[in-house]
Amino acid sequence: MHGSAPPGTPCWADLATPDLADARRFYPELFGWTAHVTPEPEAQGYTIFRLGGRAVAGAGPPAAPDQVPIWSTYVATDDADLLAGRVTAAGGLVFVPPFDVFDQGRMAVFSDPAGAVLSVWQPMAMPGAELLGVPGSMAWNELVTPDPERAKVFYELVFGWHPEDRPMDGPYTGWRLGERIVAGMTPPLGDGFPADLPAYWAVYFAVDDADATADRAVRLGGEVLVPPGDAPPGRYAALRDPQGALFSVVAMAG
Repeated sequence: MHGSAPPGTPCWADLATPDLADARRFYPELFGWTAHVTPEPEAQGYTIFRLGGRAVAGAGPPAAPDQVPIWSTYVATDDADLLAGRVTAAGGLVFVPPFDVFDQGRMAVFSDPAGAVLSVWQPMAMPGAELLGVPGSMAWNELVTPDPERAKVFYELVFGWHPEDRPMDGPYTGWRLGERIVAGMTPPLGDGFPADLPAYWAVYFAVDDADATADRAVRLGGEVLVPPGDAPPGRYAALRDPQGALFSVVAMAG
């Protein structure tokens, strides 16, 4: 699938990391990406990862010195300012009010009532990911939260997402927008994840072979948090990069 994503759908993911140089080593070797550093000094080395010349993800320095390394999900919007107002009205917290990123787009960062952080992107010159759902690109975004009932109310108010229970191994919610399920939600998985981990948005990248990717991540200095296993969407694994940022991979079924 090619970009750009319609409003209300995940359109981009980027990594905040204290070691950008190592991210430029690890992820290209893992996914076959090439790293392109933004030349403007004020971009602080923000890097666009490309696959076959198309933008698939980004990486930049942490917003604050004590920020843990994290992959962030961005949801497309046609009005970041309006959305920030909805977040506040629905009981969320706007961390970074809407601002322009050069001529690329307008973004904001907020958290839901359980503390899961999410960004929104109002595209200008930069539409977001130019590839989605193919190996080496973002394939899925999933809220992991201890409070799914409150999340159902919040995200419906903010994005107009309708929660639908989906048949999975345990309780699972799909977020419907129009004809599409655009993201998912699950309670915390337990094994492998820190018990005190707050609610968070997980980013999944599509791969051809989840087992081989997990092995390669370990060889490159990462670790496997949840070993490869099967679920209805495909075979997946949860990984951690050398700086500690969590991400998942999935070899889509069919």
